[in-house]
Amino acid sequence: MRLHVVNPNATERMTETIAVAARAVAGPDVEIAVSTNRAGPASIEGPVDGARAVPGLLDLIATTEADAHVIACFDDTGLEAARVLTRRPVVGIGEAACIHATQLAHRFVVVTSAPISVPVIEDNFVRTGLMGRCAEVRAAGVAVLAIGQHDANDDPVARAIRQAAADHPGAALVLGCAGMADLARALSAELGRPVIDGVAAAIGLATGLVRSGG
Repeated sequence: MRLHVVNPNATERMTETIAVAARAVAGPDVEIAVSTNRAGPASIEGPVDGARAVPGLLDLIATTEADAHVIACFDDTGLEAARVLTRRPVVGIGEAACIHATQLAHRFVVVTSAPISVPVIEDNFVRTGLMGRCAEVRAAGVAVLAIGQHDANDDPVARAIRQAAADHPGAALVLGCAGMADLARALSAELGRPVIDGVAAAIGLATGLVRSGG
């Protein structure tokens, strides 16, 4: 099985983080092909960046042979258009992460990067019917390209996730950016509850769809 994971932005460092997260959960019979949308913006923060990313993203999906495609932006940039473009399954990490969360807890909280991303994510939840299970979408107040660049003891993303856990007892915690993927395991162990990385969730969902003939 071959899964194509596309980073809709042009930053190779984020593609590397995505690739590590995807390959860590892929089965031995799953090949992960990762691509970077070099025609896109450096990061996706809000609807303007999302719109700029779509043409290059769709070109990569149209020209890459795979059994399924994963769009590795929590905003699920270009997801509906990509599903029209190809007959193969296309999974967005935002939708996949929150579907995963609903199987682990009654409610979930999303911690994303910048405040401008919050309305985009909330609109997606309204469209997909997930809003009723979402307790909150909150921003860590950090630019996408600054994720992972802070000292471990003063990481604003980790701090926001810890605060979300305290504010919403029992809720699953969802990482609202692909660049946060490497925080999931350590924070889940620290907090004693699910901290869900959308890349891992999307790989699991895409694999299941291919195996079931989806």
